[in-house]
Amino acid sequence: MNTREVIEIAGRYLAKLPGHVFDVLTVSKPVSPDAALNLAKVISKLSPLLGNLIEFNTVELLNDRKEFQALGKWVRQDPDFPDTVFKGGVEPVPGFEIKAWFPLATEITARFKGSQAHFLKDNTYVALLAWLPQKLIFGKPHILGVCVVSGLAVAQARDEHYHDPPDYLVIEPGDTVKRTRNLQQTTTAGYKWQGSAKDFDRARRIVESWGKEGRRYKTTPEYQARLRELMAKFEYRSDSNFSKMDRIEQADVEAFKDRMNAVIVNGMTVGEWRRLLAGENDATIKAALLKHLDVKEVDADELLE
Repeated sequence: MNTREVIEIAGRYLAKLPGHVFDVLTVSKPVSPDAALNLAKVISKLSPLLGNLIEFNTVELLNDRKEFQALGKWVRQDPDFPDTVFKGGVEPVPGFEIKAWFPLATEITARFKGSQAHFLKDNTYVALLAWLPQKLIFGKPHILGVCVVSGLAVAQARDEHYHDPPDYLVIEPGDTVKRTRNLQQTTTAGYKWQGSAKDFDRARRIVESWGKEGRRYKTTPEYQARLRELMAKFEYRSDSNFSKMDRIEQADVEAFKDRMNAVIVNGMTVGEWRRLLAGENDATIKAALLKHLDVKEVDADELLE
C-alpha cells in the first residue's frame, strides 16, 4: 500500500461518518422552554471541547480499520502538525489535519496556516468534520457531514485569496531547519497595510516594478525577500483573522459549507437554525424550540425520580 492508497482508503472511511454518534459527552435535554432558550445561546461554547474529543476519537476509528491494522497505526501528534500520521513504513508519510466544525457558529473558526512548501508531496489532507448534538442543542455529538480535501489545495487557495501586495502580504516562515525542534517554524502569517496613502503609492510602484509575474505568490526565498523588504520599509500589522478556513474560499470547502447549511435538522435547515439562534428575538427562538424539539415544562417531581 502506498501513500495515495492510504489517504484514499482513510478518506473513503471518513466520508461514511455522517450519522456516526460519538459517545464522549451527553448534553441533557433542557427541562423547560426557558432552559432550552438559554442552552441554545451557550451551546457553541462547548464546541472547542467536543471538537477536540471528536478529533481524538476519529484517530481511534481509523485504527479500527482492518486495512490499516496489518501495516501500522495512525498516531496522534498533538501539538505537532498534522493531527495524525500513519506510521507503517509508507513514504511519504500520510497524514490528516482534522478540523471539527460546529455549524451553528458564525463561521468555521479553525485555521490552516501550514506553508504550501510543506505540502508539495501532497501526502497531508484536511478532514473537516461538521457536527451537532443529536437534537440540535442536546444529546450526544454526531457527525453531520465530512469534507476531505488536499492540504496543498487549501494552502494554495489561502495564499491566492489573501496575497495582494502591497496591501496584503503572506509571509513564509523561512528556513528554520537548523533550529531545535521546538523552535522550528512551518506556518505562514498574514500582514495588512497600515501606512499612509502617500506611502502606499510608493509601495505600489515598487510592486509594479516586479512586473506582472511578480504579483503571483511564490514561496521562494527570492520572492519572500521582496515581501520582507516591503515590510521593512512600510507599516503593516499582523492579521489575527488570517488563515481561517471559513475565509480562504477554497472551492471544496465552500461547496461543503453550502451542503451543510442546506441539511435539514429538526424541521429546519442548519442555515435557518443558525440565523434564528443568532438573532435577538427570544420569543421567536423559544417558539421554534418548542415546535421542533418538543421542549416542555417538566414537573419538579419528575426531576427527582
